[in-house]
Amino acid sequence: MASKKPVILTVDDDLSVLNAVVRDLRRRYAEQYRIVRADSGAAALAALRELKQRNEVVALFLADQRMPQMSGTEFLAQAILLYPDARRVLLTAYADTDAAIQAINQVAVNYYLLKPWDPPEEKLYPVLDDLLDDWLADYRPPFEGIRVIAHRWSAQAHQIKDFLARNQVPYLYLDVERDSQARELLAQLHLNPEQLPYVILDDGTVLPAPSITDVANRVGLQTRAAHNYYELAIVGGGPAGLAAAVYGASEGLRTVLIEREAPGGQAGTSSRIENYLGFPSGLSGSELARRAVAQARRFGVDILAPQEVCSMRIEGQYRILQLADGQEIACHALIVAVGLSYRKLEVPGIEALTGAGVYYGASLTEAVSCQDNPVFIIGAGNSAGQAAIYLAQYAAHVTLIVRGDDLGKSMSHYLIERIEQSPQISVRLESEVIGVQGTDHLEAITLHHRRTTATETLPASGLFIFIGAMPHTEWLPPQVVRDERGFVQTGTHLLHEGKPPKGWTGEHHPSLLESSVPGVFVVGDVRSGSIKRVASAVGEGSIAVQFVHQYLSKVR
Repeated sequence: MASKKPVILTVDDDLSVLNAVVRDLRRRYAEQYRIVRADSGAAALAALRELKQRNEVVALFLADQRMPQMSGTEFLAQAILLYPDARRVLLTAYADTDAAIQAINQVAVNYYLLKPWDPPEEKLYPVLDDLLDDWLADYRPPFEGIRVIAHRWSAQAHQIKDFLARNQVPYLYLDVERDSQARELLAQLHLNPEQLPYVILDDGTVLPAPSITDVANRVGLQTRAAHNYYELAIVGGGPAGLAAAVYGASEGLRTVLIEREAPGGQAGTSSRIENYLGFPSGLSGSELARRAVAQARRFGVDILAPQEVCSMRIEGQYRILQLADGQEIACHALIVAVGLSYRKLEVPGIEALTGAGVYYGASLTEAVSCQDNPVFIIGAGNSAGQAAIYLAQYAAHVTLIVRGDDLGKSMSHYLIERIEQSPQISVRLESEVIGVQGTDHLEAITLHHRRTTATETLPASGLFIFIGAMPHTEWLPPQVVRDERGFVQTGTHLLHEGKPPKGWTGEHHPSLLESSVPGVFVVGDVRSGSIKRVASAVGEGSIAVQFVHQYLSKVR
């Protein structure tokens, strides 16, 4: 039996407008989607309830704002209770612009379109194409794809789920304690529960307790380079590295990007980035990574992930990268965009609970497991703030633990306002975690107040850590100058009394983003003195390619 098409539902009380919308939608989307129409908000809600009963999915709502009895915003407020993942578009007149802006805040409208939208090829289809692509990226149709069977608190299963999610690989997670389907599969396939977690591929292959490398190879991710030489190699697949890859390849450079975990870097784990230019409703880190990866691949970038660079050596005009699996890649120009990792929390017993209630970074895959339980977040930066807002949708309560006495020193104002307005979030200033407790998973934490020296132990099902940041620069050779914390120095920071650093072999002084080794450029968080923001990382990755061109023009 053929699977049902996802639905696009459009509602408008003006029949002439409704007919025009349906005509344009069918002309473009009829092959992939079923177009459902309604002439009022009430009729549309009735249609949605029937769709829900038949287990059909809705991809997008297209609602007129000015309707009697029920406005478009009021309809969407009820519709998203039935289909929270559907994309939402409001049709408005010029006079309704203020209402559309309010709808962004009230019902998270993804876009508003001004009537008339002719020609649809310019004003309607590009918007809907983008929204539907976004929806499809998150859509999990009811088919037998990759399944992960595990215990809820399995650290290895957490790594597998996090890896698949960050690499945009769809999977179904089945908890042996909560899902009868998991227990049925174990019995039907005669699988030993002692070998959990299992990964079952879409072709039926069963992988017992696989490594991340095993999973990567089986799901078709590229880990080996197509060539031995590239004009430009980029180490690190965060926003800075992805931006450099897009610009480098689009300008004709043979480019390879090497990422040790998943494209997107730390930013890829962010639940929401709300201050990124051009996205008034914000976007998640995974959405940003997905878009950037699609762009990079379109321009022919070889993306190796997961793959790790172990060392780099200099041979004349070439920079040689040694990879973890023994491969070597030569390049003329190298961009270092490896980003940072969160510093480990040094308290007794935490290592055994890491991945079983204790997580570094947002770990969005574990949010649902925190349902109706208390969770704690350590950190005072934007990533910690976004995680608090996201986890508050699931947890009974979220407590933000901050060593300092003021959130405003390190967190954006708009995030502080949202945290203060949320009854689900509280902030503990001048506090730190000094202990964790639990057997096979986290059960409680011990807090210490730095000013009063008081301590208390509180129940906890999740501890999310966003403290400090350590750069991944240990693989670079000693010729690459770093500061006392391991961040790579570039440009004028390398000059001493107006002279380049000792051993500098270039005919020019180091350019703005160039390290102490000619042809090795550094962008994003790993660069000494950089601004730790997604937009600035993207900017640095983009402009670094111009310096690469200038360098290549001298050595080739």
